[in-house]
Amino acid sequence: MYKQKLCLGIDRSYDLSLEEQILLCKKVGFEEIFLSDCDKEKLDIPSLCKKAREENIYVQSLHAPFNKSDDMWDEEGELADIAVNELLHYVEVCADNQIPIMVTHAFIGFDTGRVPTQAGIERYGAVARRAGELGVKLALENTEGDEFLAALMEALKGEKSTGFCWDSGHEQCYNYGRDLLSLYGDRLFCTHLNDNLGIRDYNGRIFWHDDLHLLPFDGIIDWQNAAEKLSRCGFDGTLTFELNIRSKPNRIDNYKYENLTVEQYFTEAYARACKIAAMKIKADEARFK
Repeated sequence: MYKQKLCLGIDRSYDLSLEEQILLCKKVGFEEIFLSDCDKEKLDIPSLCKKAREENIYVQSLHAPFNKSDDMWDEEGELADIAVNELLHYVEVCADNQIPIMVTHAFIGFDTGRVPTQAGIERYGAVARRAGELGVKLALENTEGDEFLAALMEALKGEKSTGFCWDSGHEQCYNYGRDLLSLYGDRLFCTHLNDNLGIRDYNGRIFWHDDLHLLPFDGIIDWQNAAEKLSRCGFDGTLTFELNIRSKPNRIDNYKYENLTVEQYFTEAYARACKIAAMKIKADEARFK
């Protein structure tokens, strides 16, 4: 899009191969894609990056597996060693395949009673330092466990390789609508833009089934405000969208998309991405008048 590059995450939830999704992203207008290697069946990342380069599509980022994020905070033990070595491996994968940003979670789990530990900070610090050595940016994403993200953002603020990945939907369903860009926007590396319906439980209990990844404008997010916040941060990078065509277990929120073909869904995603981009461009223009 003129003045603003747009990126869409591709994954196996769609009824098209990943290679076909790369072609479709280019066809509907996205300039970039991001990959997520969070499933049990791992991606052939070199092959997908090669395909993207052939189609002149830029691979903007890689989402590393997050299922071991809680193990990173163990005081010691084999699980912690496995977790940190996995993240170090994916830093190497990014460097080897010219992927500039690796996204990872600070924590995974609900109502665990766990707290940040110095051991966990040191493990993430080792990943951050290795990322810096290899020229890869480490983007910590807001998920459940605000205190773990806060601990890392504070401890690693001296690491230029480490910054923030803002997930707009997670902010609503995991972070109680707290304005995280006001805290970490000056260190924003990338976005995961998606809509959400907030926390379903009246008493505020958070759970992963609330993480809907709706198309923008299908939830409660004020996108004009979001665009203005991104502008105030001085963010001039790609706007990246992380969306889900399928509903979470025991939810029907995404059923409205399931009668769409992948082509129709990607086309609609691009149209809505363009609306947000236009808001961001206007906000930027207003700031610099």
